[in-house]
Order: sequence, then C-alpha cells, then structure tokens
Amino acid sequence: MSRLPDFRLETYFSRWEFTARHHLTASDAETMTLPELLELADAEDRHAWETLSLGYTQTCGDPGLREAIAATYERAGADDVICFAGAEEALYLAMQVLLGPGDHAVVVTPNYQAAETVPLSLCEVTGVPLDPERDWALDIDRVAAALRPNTRVVSVNFPNNPTGKVIGAADFARLAELCDERGIHLFSDEVYRGLERDPARTLPQAADLSDRALSLNVTSKSLGLPGLRIGWIACRDPRLRSRLERAKHYTTICNSAPSEVLARIALKARDRILDRNRALIAANLPLFDAFFAGFDDLFAWRAPDGGCVAYPRYLGAEGVERFCTELVEQAGVLLLPASIYRSELTDTPADRFRVGIGRRDPAPALEAFDGWLRARR
Repeated sequence: MSRLPDFRLETYFSRWEFTARHHLTASDAETMTLPELLELADAEDRHAWETLSLGYTQTCGDPGLREAIAATYERAGADDVICFAGAEEALYLAMQVLLGPGDHAVVVTPNYQAAETVPLSLCEVTGVPLDPERDWALDIDRVAAALRPNTRVVSVNFPNNPTGKVIGAADFARLAELCDERGIHLFSDEVYRGLERDPARTLPQAADLSDRALSLNVTSKSLGLPGLRIGWIACRDPRLRSRLERAKHYTTICNSAPSEVLARIALKARDRILDRNRALIAANLPLFDAFFAGFDDLFAWRAPDGGCVAYPRYLGAEGVERFCTELVEQAGVLLLPASIYRSELTDTPADRFRVGIGRRDPAPALEAFDGWLRARR
C-alpha cells in the first residue's frame, strides 16, 4: 500500500461528501431504504433474511447470490463468479493477481483512479485516452499500437466514469478479439451497465465475449446500493478465479452475511430497480439540459450515453479548480474538478468537472448553483 499515492477522489470526498449541503457529483443512482428493498424479496429470501445466522460466509460468495449474479450473464455460470467487498477490492486484487514486475498493462483514460494507480504500482503501464474532440471516442487501433509482447491486461470502463461514454458494440467486440489474439486479459469495469439512455446501446459483458476476460460489477452504482459493499468479478477461467480466491484470503476473507442476502434480493429484482433508476435519470436530464443552457457562456454540456455521471466543460476564465472550490465553500454545492481525474499516463482535459444525474430531486442543488452563478455576474 505504501507504493500507492493518495486516492484523490476519496481524499476530496472525506472533506466534502457529508458536509456539503448539495451533493451534485454523486456517482451512484438513487438508493433505497432497507424496508423498500425487503419489499422486493421473494418468500425464500425473506425467510433467509429473517433467520439469518451471523457467522462467516463462503469466500467466493453466497451460492444463491452467485446464482443471481450469473443469471445476468449469457455464458457465465455461478461457478464463474467470485464476490468481493465492493468493486474496489475486486479491482485491487485482480491487478495484484494479473500483474507483476516485468509485465505491461494498457489502461484507457480518464478512468477511476485505482484503475491506473494500482497497475502503475506493479508494472509498466501505457495509457490510451478517450478523445474529447470526438465525443470521447476510443481509437481501437491506438490500443493495438500500445500492446507489447509482455502486455497482460487491457483495462476499460464503459459506460465510462466520468464521461458517460458508451462505445459501439462492434468496437467492444473487436477489443475483446484483439486481447484474445494476444493472450491478454480484458479487464472490463461494467459498474454502470444497465443505465444506458438507449438500451439498444447496452454493451455485451466481457465475460460473455471471452473466457479470458474479467467483468467487474457491483451493487453500488446502477442499482444504487453502495451501503451493501458487494461487488463481483465474472470470469470463465477457473485457474484465474482460484488465484483471486486465494488473494481474497489476505483481505476480507468473506463478505458480510446480511449484505449478501440483501444483494441477492436486489439482483433478483434487478430489472425493476434499473427501470426505476433509468426513469429517474430520464426525468432529471431535462433539468440539467435547461440549467446548462441558461449558462451557455460558462459551460459546454452534453448528456452522457450511459451511467449517472456527466463531464461538462467549464469555460470560465478563473479555471475549473477555483470554480469548484468557491462553489462548494460559498454555496455548498459539491462538484468534482478535473484534477480528480488527472492521469499520469495521458493528457487529460483540465477544464472539466463531474456532475451526478442519478439522485432524486436535484432541483434544490441546481437552484443553489443557479443563484450563486447569478450573484457572481
């Protein structure tokens, strides 16, 4: 751990997430209360919850939970799933298992910081940036050019955090084929899958495309249940799964028994929860469209393809870092400035900020934001 830098996002959130009056940069969809989630349980899972024994659980995860997760894939079965304490543990341990000195990884940027810094602590890493001038397009040829004989991992994230970009299904399939041809593991962060604005653009899951690929997911983002701290990796390579299980013995050993039952309920009710969250985002987007249109001299706004975060450009003369700092200090409205997504691997835009669009009733935050901007004019 001493080889890892400060986690900029978490350090920033430690200061502001629970003190700012308006959390307008949330990365998760609207959550629900425990009674609301339990209302979605079938008789079997309600009984499991009410009679739950608070002992240790299986390292790979509750069998019923793994079955519920596997039901969301086309080719992965329950034995192909291993559960973790959130997506962060899964990402961290996967990189520890897949990479070491003498290896090389390719990471698409911008991305969640750990997707870059954990591989960098282990081996050489090449970044391939999404192109902001082409609607955050990914150049697959550029990924191919970055590969080396010792490349072990290509890491991607779609729908992307923070841009909301979803690439085309043909490009994603080509990426998986490229990795298979070279014997490389495609590591695919899919935590926002299911929140695409156009469901027809939903990408296949990497673990369904290749038995070498790893699909990362979690209950936190699309399902809006970060308090459960349940994530997972689906991978059809049994030897790799065995190595992941042994790595987990050194961290959490097993997951929380109550969280596993609740996650099982959520996964079984996944379609209903996603329908609710997509409807929330669809209702919120006109509010954000109207807000940014009212300040088109200050912002260049585009709604995301998928997920519940967007990455607008700030056009003000003082720069986005000062803008975000003064906004939260003076108006209590929290945004994430571009420095949080700064990459050590590639040039990344310095004039962007992340805004969250998946929480219920953003109007009070937008009103405070609006009033602060007008008072400055």
